[in-house]
Amino acid sequence: MAEGNSSHRRSAFSPGLAVLLSGDEAKISPQKTHLVSYHDEIGHQSVERTIEHILDLPHKSVVRPLGPINAVFVHSVLRNQARKFDLDWDNYIRGYHGSVLIVDKGAGQSKVVLDDSSICGKFRSVRGPLLVESSAPFSSARANACVWKGKWMYEVTLETSGVQQLGWATLTCPFTDQKGVGDADDSYSFDGRRVTKWNNDPKPYGQPWTVGDVIGCCINLDAGEISFYRNGTSLGVAFDGIRNVEPRKGYYAAISLSEGERCHLNFGSHPFRYPVDGFEPMEAPPRSWTFMTYLLRCLFRLLEVQNLEKSESAYFEKLRRVKKFAPLQELSRPISEAICAEIFSAIQVSQGCLEYIAWGSLTTLLLDVFRAREPHDFSCLDQVLDLFLQFPGSTSLFQELIVALSCMCKAAPLVLTECPYSGSYPFLVLVCQLLRHKDVMRLWWNSEDFAFSFEGFLTRKIPNKHDLQCLIPSVWWPGSSEDEVSMTLTMTTLSDAIKKVNFPCLSGDFAIEEMHHELCSLVICFIPPVSPPQPPGSLFRSFVQSSILKARGGDHRMVVNGTFNNTVLVSLYTVILHLLSEGFSMDSSGSASSSKGNCGNVVGFLHKGGKRRFPTQLLFRNDAYYSVIPRIGGSPSILMHSQFDDVEDEVQWDEGCMDDEETCVTPVSYTHLDVTDLSLFPQAFYFMSQQSQSISLLEETDRQIREKSCAEQVRRLKEARNSYHEDLVDCVRHCVWYRATLFSPWKQRGMYATCMWVVELLLVLSDSKIIFQYVPEFYVESLVDCFHALRRSDPPFVSPAVFLKQGLASFVTLVVKHFDDTRIVNPDLKDLLLQSISVLVQYKEFMLVFENNREAINRMPRSLLSAFDNRSWIPATNILFRLCKGSGFASSKNGEPSSSATFQVLLRETCIHEQELFLSFLNRLFNTLSWTMTEFSMSIREMQDKHQVADLQQRKCSVIFDISCNLARILEFCTREIPCAFLMGPDMNLRRLTELVVFILNHIISAADAEFFDMTLRRPGQHQEKTNRTMILAPLVGIILNLMECSSTSEHRELNDVIAVFASMDCPATIHFGLQYLLSYNWSNVLRGDASLAKLAQLEEFSHYFRRITMAADDQEEHSQNKGDEEEDDTCCICYNCDSDATFQPCHHRSCFGCISRHLLNGQRCFFCNAVVTSVTRIADS
Repeated sequence: MAEGNSSHRRSAFSPGLAVLLSGDEAKISPQKTHLVSYHDEIGHQSVERTIEHILDLPHKSVVRPLGPINAVFVHSVLRNQARKFDLDWDNYIRGYHGSVLIVDKGAGQSKVVLDDSSICGKFRSVRGPLLVESSAPFSSARANACVWKGKWMYEVTLETSGVQQLGWATLTCPFTDQKGVGDADDSYSFDGRRVTKWNNDPKPYGQPWTVGDVIGCCINLDAGEISFYRNGTSLGVAFDGIRNVEPRKGYYAAISLSEGERCHLNFGSHPFRYPVDGFEPMEAPPRSWTFMTYLLRCLFRLLEVQNLEKSESAYFEKLRRVKKFAPLQELSRPISEAICAEIFSAIQVSQGCLEYIAWGSLTTLLLDVFRAREPHDFSCLDQVLDLFLQFPGSTSLFQELIVALSCMCKAAPLVLTECPYSGSYPFLVLVCQLLRHKDVMRLWWNSEDFAFSFEGFLTRKIPNKHDLQCLIPSVWWPGSSEDEVSMTLTMTTLSDAIKKVNFPCLSGDFAIEEMHHELCSLVICFIPPVSPPQPPGSLFRSFVQSSILKARGGDHRMVVNGTFNNTVLVSLYTVILHLLSEGFSMDSSGSASSSKGNCGNVVGFLHKGGKRRFPTQLLFRNDAYYSVIPRIGGSPSILMHSQFDDVEDEVQWDEGCMDDEETCVTPVSYTHLDVTDLSLFPQAFYFMSQQSQSISLLEETDRQIREKSCAEQVRRLKEARNSYHEDLVDCVRHCVWYRATLFSPWKQRGMYATCMWVVELLLVLSDSKIIFQYVPEFYVESLVDCFHALRRSDPPFVSPAVFLKQGLASFVTLVVKHFDDTRIVNPDLKDLLLQSISVLVQYKEFMLVFENNREAINRMPRSLLSAFDNRSWIPATNILFRLCKGSGFASSKNGEPSSSATFQVLLRETCIHEQELFLSFLNRLFNTLSWTMTEFSMSIREMQDKHQVADLQQRKCSVIFDISCNLARILEFCTREIPCAFLMGPDMNLRRLTELVVFILNHIISAADAEFFDMTLRRPGQHQEKTNRTMILAPLVGIILNLMECSSTSEHRELNDVIAVFASMDCPATIHFGLQYLLSYNWSNVLRGDASLAKLAQLEEFSHYFRRITMAADDQEEHSQNKGDEEEDDTCCICYNCDSDATFQPCHHRSCFGCISRHLLNGQRCFFCNAVVTSVTRIADS
């Protein structure tokens, strides 16, 4: 009874010739084969026989009337047929009412909707009563219809993919703000987000769902079973043995949605997308639907006969050899008008018939007439349009048809074997041809659902993990034992299938993207008939802006991840990039014409050179769209109060155009910038980077499994390997999908040109203090995202030499110039720029760009020291570590040169010449390293006490340990390059350094189980040399040796005594043990040559001196005790090591000068009474 999917729809309009043409003529009875000639000569059929075929009437049932065969005659025949359909309907509806109870809730006695009285929470109607969204934390509702016997179903199309519980419930199921469908007895639901079925208690069931999935919810009351379907595929019986209920007190369709979740319910108001055999819709189809379906079939047969002679298909060619019908030049018009008149008459008298037919039989008719596959029949479709548009009711019908096609695009599945004609392609190519008709375009624009349906056409259905497993069953990667041949065939099939057909100049695109381009071109060229007249593109621009507002939450609604709107922005970005890259123009009639037919002559805007201009007034607009865009300088509402009358209206700069296709770099106009606030390929490049990491982890894990002998360690490694293998397989599938669907050379060139234009624009605008503050934040965010996406593109879209020379140089100038810019208010934006530097300096070739960049040379060392604050210290640490890498003790195992000798010199000079900045940085460095080592030590001890290693805690330990090692290396660099900061003047820095070295050393060697320590740091599969205590011990040795070397070679006599400071600590035994531990540690894996042995000899000498001094001090202390010295104890109560030789003013509390000075670095209050300290007085001075 319900309409099926597209594969079933085609058979619904088969003219009855398939059996004849298949060679099964002998099996057909004479009564049904009225296409076979009853004359001696083939090719001589009467008008009566032709009408019988068109109207699907029995043979010789039409008798020629006394008068002419006109519309009146055809009307009479059709009315006789209508009475037969009415009789069948009456028989059906009697059985229907015996199993379904519908309570009228204002929508009509036969309409099934959500019952407002059952709602707990709050639902918002997005379009009509059945497209709903939860605007409360948790909302539940039942439908206004229940069933108690038979087999019933309804469908739910997911507009979001979050927590939704879909199913059935009785009236006894209570709904609260915490409990919904499936959380009580006689209540059953399925949640694809959590892949769980619910009936009081959750249990695993089904498949994960994604946006656009159609979930069929079926209840078989005869068998006592409930089952669910995903896109027509059964997920199995979810519940059996459900309780029988009394008549008229049955099970209600029910849903529960989390906040922001949205779905489209179909209880039978239009044909099911995926009907299940034997299951009926809860809402009966409209009375006239079978008769209208019959009328549309008649119209299809009429068109078929009309176009029989000109058709080029083999199907019709064979038919012409079998039979010719009578000429229809005079009969086609009265027959077609009579059929359409009956259609629109039935729509007027039958409630809900318009929606049902538009979503079902009419869509099927147009797809069959136009042909979903190429070659398309444009002329035949135009015939249908011209015919329907003659009738007054056609406006509403076509508006509903466009909405139906839009929703079908959302739910269209991608089937690999049918590419490129699968997915949304059939619906997109059909609607593009419909909208080329000016009247259809105008009525679409007049529709309230214009924006809603436009969004639907631009959606992209992204497959989830389960879908990719079906599309790409086998995977392969270099070095794997998987089936490479099968993987290659799948990749080739997928890539080739989705390429465009008959579009050679853009062979890298796929058909759906081309349809998006055609549709948007039609909208751009449409000029709304309003006063005052609007320029072409105004309608498209308004839609783009509203889409961006939705994505940002500018319409004051909650933004939910996984919504259709995210893919709409991706489609819009691609369309605009295509128009600017490949060219766009309008012909004399005002219709769009792309470069498709003239690929060699049309040059897109992106590939044209000349002077660049940007209207600065665009940044100062304060309308609904621009007022919600965050700016670099702060909130727009605050900035707009500033005066900017003297700001120039336009900025200009020169940028050349390159002739070489490989290095074609040109700008994009400011109209494109309005849609750059989206990340085009973030997920794609995440999976690509994750794939290489997973391969490395898997290979290292396999190596460790082969080398380990402990059964417990092998077991843990194998468990980790299974997890890594599963993650890698998923990454490979995602990479295959994204490479096949998202990447093409023209897109990458266009993105590259866009990035370069935005970089130059921002550099020009940054020269103006006022204008730069008004730049939207998304200019910078999108630039960084796109740049790193292009940097990691595989395969590269441009040669590395060109990328380094042109792209990276300008980008480096921008990020270095502004990561510490005080005009940028948002700290997240500064962190983004700083993180970009952190990523780039990891690569030697990119480091060379920094070393040759004037801005980096002049600004970066000082800015990095300034950025090392409470928020940005992690990326700043990573950058400083990369710059200093290779210069410390045991850091040149393979003779690797330092990452940047240039920046090491620059950092040294900056620290020496800007002492206040350096001392502030050094203080934060001491505090941060002390904190990270404390956190690390506490985590280690906690896991040792529990005798187990939790994965999350292990990750935390590993991350904190890496950061601590980097900080220690930076501190080692400071002692090597700026030793005077520790050895000259007050000894506070030297004492803090000594305490920190002892503190770290004590925490490292106090771990009783060395194997447990190393295992804690290293997750299974990680390289051993990167995760052991050598990483933290080596910089400690380097610090001691640097100080000793400087003390021995310096000519200054007033240097602080390093050994004496170590000896003054109150734990000489601990220090001695630590030094012996360092001397006995196995350095063979990291040290090579005589120079390294000499360094260890220096450390041993330091240990001997320390031991002699501490022994002498012990003897002196013992001698003092024997004398019975009873002098007053004036020791500092903070460190218990020095005399209390200073006082706070004005509170007069006493402590040693070193403790007081250190405390005042981080606060200006007395640590005894919390009074504000105005000064510090030395007792000796007073």
